[in-house]
Amino acid sequence: MYQTDPPRPAKETLPTMYDLKSEDPQEPGLPDQFHLWQPRLLEDTFLLPNYPSEQVFVASDLNLYYDLHHPLWYKRPDWFAVLGISHLYEQKDLRLSYVIWQEGVAPFVVVELLSPGTEKEDLGQTLREVNQPPTKWEVYERILRVPYYIVFDRYTDKLQAFQLVADRYSEIDLTTPRIWMPSLQLGLGLWQGTYQGIERLWLRWYDASGNWVPTPVEQENQKVERLAAKLRELGIDPNQI
Repeated sequence: MYQTDPPRPAKETLPTMYDLKSEDPQEPGLPDQFHLWQPRLLEDTFLLPNYPSEQVFVASDLNLYYDLHHPLWYKRPDWFAVLGISHLYEQKDLRLSYVIWQEGVAPFVVVELLSPGTEKEDLGQTLREVNQPPTKWEVYERILRVPYYIVFDRYTDKLQAFQLVADRYSEIDLTTPRIWMPSLQLGLGLWQGTYQGIERLWLRWYDASGNWVPTPVEQENQKVERLAAKLRELGIDPNQI
């Protein structure tokens, strides 16, 4: 009679991005028009001088899974950015969600756009209920330890910013509505202007010289203007070409 080795326990398999819920039509608080355009402007102007674009991941309204012991718990930031990680999942696929135990890198900055139904939780004014997931504030501050947490109320145009100091968020004094982030060599501030045909105050990134980072459309327009100016110097009317 031959003795056989005892069966080995099955290897633990952690849920991946493909296993976890990425959208829920029943979830309240679906984006309005401002929640669509403002994150896009943030992405359009988030051009880091010290990180290649393929090593920066930005997302808006994407499930962020943060607790391996409770793998179904997630938050859904209005906009966030992660540095030093591929902009593609495993360098090959678009992300369905951002799963912290797979990625291993927490967001560097999170932006929440206040809504009447989320204001208290966004500002850390709600307490965690028994046997319920932690609040957004707890997740960003104590679990993920996100260095910068930005909150903007489009109804009052009030901008608030919090920086992680030791193990707690400290509110940044905004004498002027601008937050410089040395690690990024970029700052975030309020810009009065027109984006997507809408004139209002928008959150927008600015560079070390204090200039607003141009959007791709603005960059193309600047190129056209420079070319037109060069043609005029040569005595050529660009409108006649």
